[in-house]
Amino acid sequence: MNRKWHRLMVLLLIVASNALGTVAVTVEEEFPREVVDFAAYQGNPLFSGTGRDTWDRDIRERGYILREGDTYHLWYTGYNKNRSETLYLGYATSADGLKWTRHPDNPIFDDSWVEDMQVVKHQQTYYMFAEGLDDIAHVLTSTDKVRWQDHGRIDIRYSTGEPLTPGPYGTPTVWVEGKTWYLFYERDDEGIWLATSTDRKVWKNVQDEPVISKGPEGYDRHAVALNQVIKYKGRYYGYYHASAHRPWRDWTTNVAVSKDLVHWKKYPKNPIVTGDKSSGILVHDGNRYRLYTMHPDVRVYFPRNDR
Repeated sequence: MNRKWHRLMVLLLIVASNALGTVAVTVEEEFPREVVDFAAYQGNPLFSGTGRDTWDRDIRERGYILREGDTYHLWYTGYNKNRSETLYLGYATSADGLKWTRHPDNPIFDDSWVEDMQVVKHQQTYYMFAEGLDDIAHVLTSTDKVRWQDHGRIDIRYSTGEPLTPGPYGTPTVWVEGKTWYLFYERDDEGIWLATSTDRKVWKNVQDEPVISKGPEGYDRHAVALNQVIKYKGRYYGYYHASAHRPWRDWTTNVAVSKDLVHWKKYPKNPIVTGDKSSGILVHDGNRYRLYTMHPDVRVYFPRNDR
């Protein structure tokens, strides 16, 4: 064998070795147990609608929990169709994330429809990304977590800069990294799209196709919507709810992983929570992650064999 062919063989072996190294990443490495394997708390449910003739007789997707210091903060959507068709914003707090106290001035915001929200603290301001009437996403801000100002619908554009075609764009989920804000949203639960912004005024699609699509497995064949993104051990984990049925029912909680927020791989053992428990989010309690599902009531799941 001459030197030229020898060098070529060595190069091919190096390429093959690198490819095998990529393939050799295990499911356990991509999806560590502590962020995918949870067991239900025996005291569930933790929080629900009152069941009485109050403004929040019932609650619905997606509530959101933010832990700051020793306090857990819960924002939720309450409604009572005997009183109003509008969905209002409620607020509750907890010292342990298990026992909750409603705010005495609930609903804390009733100027417009608020549902399916996420809260992000950036510098000294709390940003609430939520669905409004007709599943159109809007953004609210607060400096004290209780008093909120509505800034109107979120301006999302196609990658070309053209406005989105008319129709719903909901379940807004935000990740902030550096000066870039990443906004995930769904359109009638048909897929999950990603838009970015540096000014929070105009958001442009990274691509005009979903970054997370429905299927091909049965559990998320008919609906997907992202609830939260976390970063753990150098990877991004997206927690989403899904339905195997149309009309939608029997929602599940699921997870996918990404290295760049654009290309996602679904957990092969999805769903991680079944039984019509959805809108899952992770909250770190100072020692480990807890998984909360927020619909149709609030429940918590601890890492398996940890409680």
